[in-house]
Amino acid sequence: MGLLEAYKFMGGNPSITKAKDVAYLFVSENKILSANAVEGMVLEKESIKEGVDVKLRIKEGCKIGKPIHLCFGVIPKEGIQRINTEIIAEKNSKACLLAHCVFPNAVKVKHLMDARFMIEEGASLRYEEIHWHGNYGGATVIPRARIINYGEINTTFSLLIGRVGKLDIDYSIDAKRESISEMITKVYGKGNDEIKVKEGIVLNGEYARSVIKSRIAVKDNASSEVTNISEGNAPYARGHVDCTEIVQDNAIAKAIPIVNVSNEKAKVTHEAAIGSVDKKQLETLMARGLEEEKAIDTIIKGMLG
Repeated sequence: MGLLEAYKFMGGNPSITKAKDVAYLFVSENKILSANAVEGMVLEKESIKEGVDVKLRIKEGCKIGKPIHLCFGVIPKEGIQRINTEIIAEKNSKACLLAHCVFPNAVKVKHLMDARFMIEEGASLRYEEIHWHGNYGGATVIPRARIINYGEINTTFSLLIGRVGKLDIDYSIDAKRESISEMITKVYGKGNDEIKVKEGIVLNGEYARSVIKSRIAVKDNASSEVTNISEGNAPYARGHVDCTEIVQDNAIAKAIPIVNVSNEKAKVTHEAAIGSVDKKQLETLMARGLEEEKAIDTIIKGMLG
């Protein structure tokens, strides 16, 4: 299976690489396989020893109508890939980035991402990451993202198929005046997978608003640790954290909420729930003919969305 086949397996459409009106970048290890930019954006890319440097800029006032497709992967059983990205959404611009990270044969693969985002005033950026780490649990994935937000940003990280391996996410947002920030993470761990998620939004601007939403399921001997950080440091800032984890078998789940407010007019709320699948839902599905294992899987997938 090559990069395009893995991309297609995860729902991607390889034919976009023939379209002139769609922006894309496909990278296998440190090789840039294909790339295209459209009007309203600037895409710079350079191969480095173990990965790529990428700079992507959405020009002021430009709205990119179709998603910008990014695909990073390591196809051999072993390898390392470093992705260094700088993404800027200039004033009043709008774009959606759809990133696939695929390691279908990973036995000893390491993927490291260091991303910096700047969302300028009036800009809107949606950033969706879809991961596939194969079926052997041999991937170690360490993504880092630092985001400065003066506009609106929505990020989604999902890893729902196959094994996770070792995952260590650390994303943070510095939310400025009247900005809107949303972070969503969905991960399903199995076997002896190890999941660490750290997400933080610091509301430093007046009227800044944010939501952090974590949905984690672990079974077998997998483990998860979710740290959600929400800080309200400015008047009328509003933040909310919503963390749900489902545990099965010998798996272990841990949630660490860190909620700080340093301004009397700010408000931050938090809710967390860790437990097994809902017994009533399970009984209902089994009464409709589903085997217990299938019924549990259906409930978990429903929670993960």
